[in-house]
Amino acid sequence: MKACSFFGHRDFEPTIEIEEKVYAIIENLIVEKGVKRFLFGSRSNFDAFCHNIVTDLQSKYPEIVRVAYLCRHEGGCLVGQGKDQEEWLRKFAHIDVKVQEYEEIKRSDRVDSAGRASYIERNELMIGDSDYCVFFVQERRGKKSGSLIAFDYANRKQKEVLNVYAHNI
Repeated sequence: MKACSFFGHRDFEPTIEIEEKVYAIIENLIVEKGVKRFLFGSRSNFDAFCHNIVTDLQSKYPEIVRVAYLCRHEGGCLVGQGKDQEEWLRKFAHIDVKVQEYEEIKRSDRVDSAGRASYIERNELMIGDSDYCVFFVQERRGKKSGSLIAFDYANRKQKEVLNVYAHNI
């Protein structure tokens, strides 16, 4: 089954133009490329943004699946558990958030044992499991970000890479 993963900078700020482009990219991957699995990490506003679009598209394409790839000390909610988590956070932590849900959650001993490099290991695992990788990365931002490291890795692994940022220049 074909899969697509998402990577982007933490400080991503969407615009209507970007939303329309990403929506079109994801729908094209579903309809034209046969992608059914969408892989998500954490710690990125771009990941959350894409998760919302994929979730919206599930009403039109119910066969698509969202998969959370988690690092040690991260949690994820399967479909149907989000409301309970939201209620708990409101009641005990006094936080009002929308919890993202997934059809599958994937953990890896390799990722969990990587320590500070766990996010890099997780991203490499996601890329390895993907046919397509959708990025929102600025190629030169001073220090090398985790998203840029993943971008370079996906290109070295000859994955089909779509950088939404490059399409907005």
